[in-house]
Amino acid sequence: MKVNELIKRDTSARFGLIGTGFMGKAHAIALRTVGTVFADVPAPVLSLLVDANARKAAEDAAAWGFARSGDDWKTVCNDPDIDVVNICTPNHLHKEMALAAAAAGKHIWCEKPLGLTATEAREIWQAAEQAGVRTSMGFNYSCNPLLMLTRQMIAAGELGDVYNFRGCYQEDYLSDPKAPFSWRCLRAQGGSGALNDLGTHLINMAEFLLGPIDTLFGKLKTVYTHRPDPASGKLRAVENEDIAQVLLTFANSCVGTMEISRIATGRKCGLTFEIHGTKGSVVFDQERMNELRIYRTDEAAGRRGHCTILAGPEHPDYANFCPAPGHGLGINDLKIIEARNLLRSIKEDTPIFSDFRNGWRVQSIVEAVEQSHQQQEWIDVREGSTPT
Repeated sequence: MKVNELIKRDTSARFGLIGTGFMGKAHAIALRTVGTVFADVPAPVLSLLVDANARKAAEDAAAWGFARSGDDWKTVCNDPDIDVVNICTPNHLHKEMALAAAAAGKHIWCEKPLGLTATEAREIWQAAEQAGVRTSMGFNYSCNPLLMLTRQMIAAGELGDVYNFRGCYQEDYLSDPKAPFSWRCLRAQGGSGALNDLGTHLINMAEFLLGPIDTLFGKLKTVYTHRPDPASGKLRAVENEDIAQVLLTFANSCVGTMEISRIATGRKCGLTFEIHGTKGSVVFDQERMNELRIYRTDEAAGRRGHCTILAGPEHPDYANFCPAPGHGLGINDLKIIEARNLLRSIKEDTPIFSDFRNGWRVQSIVEAVEQSHQQQEWIDVREGSTPT
């Protein structure tokens, strides 16, 4: 099928999903629900589910509503009845799968990171561009209605001239030194550590809200240098970082910081930001994802303070889920919005912010942070200066 045929026939996109882990299930939930939530896109068809474990693929296909299952990911790319290849596998598998999907003329929805390196990510992005297919990255947090509201507020000048950004993404899934070694600790499979796993979300979010980052200075640290192998119990060397800290400048003259950690004891999804401007500030915490704290400097003396805005139907996309404010959305709802963005992009033949170009851009910044740490110097990440 030619890549624009699906747009012309204005019918349901047929999805092939690769991977049945945590994110595979999240994508399946989104695909089953998106047509119910958003009437402006045709509900997708769940055609084929693939996992290396054939039995698990068959069981999950039956449970999740896929028509067929298999254990060879190449069948998804080669199947003429598949319109969209959905990649939810470990990091090191993304490149081969995405390139095969692009070569077959399939639209692609890929979990982050796009590649293990900026060079890989650029190759994937350019292959998809050359094929003329629509693409989407798994940056679901930027789909939050309150983040879309924040972006609108900044663009409209409601915060005045924005001059400072402070962002964190902290989790504690590896805070126990006895936590077992996994593919996430290997450069050849996970790439960088906390940066690829968590930092990619924060980088995407920062540029979604404030525009391009210009320069950065990064520091990395591996606190737990060895972890027990789950099979042998012997200690294995950890090959990537637990913590990343970054100083930033943005093209709009804003300065900022990022702190990323996979060993932050007590934090479960500590994705937070604070943005200050001449007319006010906003504060967000993903662990309280339906709240946005806003401070305005034009309040009368003695009346100034942060007010808490609860997500509601007045905010982008919220009303499609619920007519009442304060009831709140969840993480899977953000995936549903992400799925809608891709389906709308395919239907209207228009780009979205978090596409493969953005995936390459984010990976370039990840690589620049590592380069800065190694060279102990500021790195210019303006387009044309980013690592390739």
